[in-house]
Amino acid sequence: MAHPYPIREIARQAGLSEATVDRVLNDRGGVRESTAREVHQAVKDLDRQRTQVRIGGRTFMIDIVMRAPERFSSAVRAALEAELPSLRPAVMRSRFHFRETGPVEELIAALDRIAQRGGCQGIVLKAPDVPEVTAAVGRLAAVGIPVVTLVTDLPSSARRSYVGIDNRAAGATAAYLMGQWLGDRPGNVLTTISRGFFRGEEEREMGFRGALRNAHPGRTLVEVTDSDGLDATQRDLVLRALRRDPDIRAVYSMGGGNTATIQAFEELGRGYEVFIAHDLDHDNTRLLRERRLSAVLHHDLRQDMRRACQIIMRAHGALPDDGPSLPSPIQVVTPYNMPPDAVRDA
Repeated sequence: MAHPYPIREIARQAGLSEATVDRVLNDRGGVRESTAREVHQAVKDLDRQRTQVRIGGRTFMIDIVMRAPERFSSAVRAALEAELPSLRPAVMRSRFHFRETGPVEELIAALDRIAQRGGCQGIVLKAPDVPEVTAAVGRLAAVGIPVVTLVTDLPSSARRSYVGIDNRAAGATAAYLMGQWLGDRPGNVLTTISRGFFRGEEEREMGFRGALRNAHPGRTLVEVTDSDGLDATQRDLVLRALRRDPDIRAVYSMGGGNTATIQAFEELGRGYEVFIAHDLDHDNTRLLRERRLSAVLHHDLRQDMRRACQIIMRAHGALPDDGPSLPSPIQVVTPYNMPPDAVRDA
């Protein structure tokens, strides 16, 4: 068994004699299986303790840069702050750069300022997948600042890793639920996207469209986009779509603004039979409890933020590499299986 520790240190950790540890490590036999397990566990314990010593007292400054509605950026901030104690003995400090709207150039300028200012150990980024952002991420990587993309990816960039769900699978999941709940009843489906250049929403739309077309080829999709997920803009766009199409009977929301979407239906005296949304932010939690949403496709933001911080720590050698990051599990949340935190915060 390869290890970097003296036999004396392993023996002390395991509470066994050096001779016993030597026999286990060199496969000489004559040792009970339970004793061998104690030796192997001692080595694992030393590995973990060495990691804790390595990160103890270290401070990591991370910048959270996002273009998103306030309800989502607030959820991200709360998730990160809730997870900070779990990252001890390392000390994680954070700075937040949130924008609801605005030109991409403002987002890029914020990234460039972080690179020029120095003192940043990593960035968690939610940004449009456009060449200018990709170039900015490359400049950050060139000066040794790792970037972790959150909920929407920049796969052609020099980002360190992506943290979030498989968005195409999420869209297909929404299509499956939509098909099951609508059944053979007629009606078109309204799909709402905040902006077309967010890859995460684009992948959700492709997954939804493809799966629904295969299972229910006669179902028409009516798209609303470019609202930035903001209620004021969303309401007007949905009103126009509803007035144009009296056959809209269901909604799949990929980009938020769901309170405004529901208000638009109510303003016209219209109803819907299915409404599927994403993320248990404050608005969606309330709407789900009120039975105004059918289901929310959710992923654990606290887990995502913890993983993002750990990826940044690994980039600096403070944690061992544990292989590629896997997508977050997709949870189908109804009023009957809401996470305790969501019920308490709503």
